[in-house]
Amino acid sequence: MEISEKIKELHKKNEEAEQGGGKLRLAKQIEVGKLTCRDRIALLLDEHSFSEVDKFVTHHCSDFGMEKNKILSDGAVTGYGTIDGRLVFIFSQDFTVFGGSLSRTNANKICKIMDLALENGAPLIGLNDSGGARIQEGVESLGGYADIFYRNTRASGVIPQISAVLGPCAGGAVYSPAITDFIFMVQKTGYMFVTGPDVVKTVTHENVDKDQLGGSLVHASKSGVAHFSCQDERTTLLLIRELLRFLPSNNLEDPPHHATADDIHRLDKNLNSLIPLNSKTPYDMKDLIHTVVDDKFFLEVCALYAPNIIIGFGHMGGRSVGIVANQPNHLAGCLDIHASIKAARFVRFCDAFNIPIITFVDVPGFLPGLDQEHGGIIKHGAKLLYAFAEATVPKFTVITRKAYGGAYDVMNSKHIGADLNLAYPTAEIAVMGPDGAVNIIFKDELSKSKDPQQRKEELTQNYREKFATPYQAASLGYIDEIIEPQYTRERLIKALNIFKNKRKKNPSKKHGNIPL
Repeated sequence: MEISEKIKELHKKNEEAEQGGGKLRLAKQIEVGKLTCRDRIALLLDEHSFSEVDKFVTHHCSDFGMEKNKILSDGAVTGYGTIDGRLVFIFSQDFTVFGGSLSRTNANKICKIMDLALENGAPLIGLNDSGGARIQEGVESLGGYADIFYRNTRASGVIPQISAVLGPCAGGAVYSPAITDFIFMVQKTGYMFVTGPDVVKTVTHENVDKDQLGGSLVHASKSGVAHFSCQDERTTLLLIRELLRFLPSNNLEDPPHHATADDIHRLDKNLNSLIPLNSKTPYDMKDLIHTVVDDKFFLEVCALYAPNIIIGFGHMGGRSVGIVANQPNHLAGCLDIHASIKAARFVRFCDAFNIPIITFVDVPGFLPGLDQEHGGIIKHGAKLLYAFAEATVPKFTVITRKAYGGAYDVMNSKHIGADLNLAYPTAEIAVMGPDGAVNIIFKDELSKSKDPQQRKEELTQNYREKFATPYQAASLGYIDEIIEPQYTRERLIKALNIFKNKRKKNPSKKHGNIPL
């Protein structure tokens, strides 16, 4: 056989592998509004940067007639490429091949890529579109899942791990994305559930469809499993590229610096009137965040889940920052179970990957109620406290208005390690609001007063003047500076420059025991 014949054979094999489950199945994939697994990779990565690994692998199952049905790549395309010139490793499941089911063979392919990502300190991206374990292989498939979970766990906090759920993701398949740092889901076509609608109906007699049980909006707004819910695959893949602009390749690197034409000394006088004088009047904290970040671009994470707290990424002076903020527009910005969990995991991610944390505080306290107490608000609120206290990255806090009770301590206060604590003149730092405090402190006096209402108003005003201001906290050194709101951006960028070389270590230990 001549060399040209060998090359023709290679071309033929390549074409065969790239056909996946065949033209009819590829056409059906497109018909239901999904991209093919290779088109997804092409859209996500820089043009012509993808190098495929294990393209000609096939399964080794010989039961149930499977030995007669072997397809090159075996339902998973794996390899590496670049995003904005930075190395990433990727696997993309192919639903046209055995429903994208996980075999021992393609589990090995995925594990190989995960090992390479960890060894080379590069992000790992998984594009999930799978019906679950390959039933014909039994425990071998289950073992493959466990091997993947193990690697997800070992890589956690070492390299960024991103999952996109572009089709079904059921049973054991859900736990790999669950361990990763960020989950993107596509509306209408992406699903995640441990047990499907048929099993639910059999066991609990509940009638639900896939979208109601584990669709994108369900996990983005109710369960909190998904961080991003996207309209289509193209939006999802482009948003992953956007997210990576804020993240380092691994935990030994700093996030990439992005040049900006946005003046670091830019002022916005509108901020001086953003915070209402009436402490009970709501406002949108996102207005403040968008104003101070570079180019007014803020990438919000978990936007639909626990909206009483805001988390996400921005750039300030070209540097990546993680932002945590109470949202007075929802539940008055109270901390509850869901908000505490949401923010705690985000803080720990930022700390793991050397991303400074900026906290905007307007919190009246923890949400009261039987459901909250019985649901474990003590334990879950402690997660956020633990996360902030554990974090050793530069940490800055801006108190815009209310900072009451234990929630003041939890929201990145000076006492749990914040490096710079700023406050607006509108800040109110106290054990509780003036009305509640007066009712407790002066209960006896008010009961004996001839005009309890007038006396209460006098006492409330006195309390407000003494405690509902930032000046007492500043006199104790708990607030480093009281600033005009219009200078927020300038002060925070200055702080980022001052603390860019911060070095702090927690006591040596195997790991802490966060109150899970």
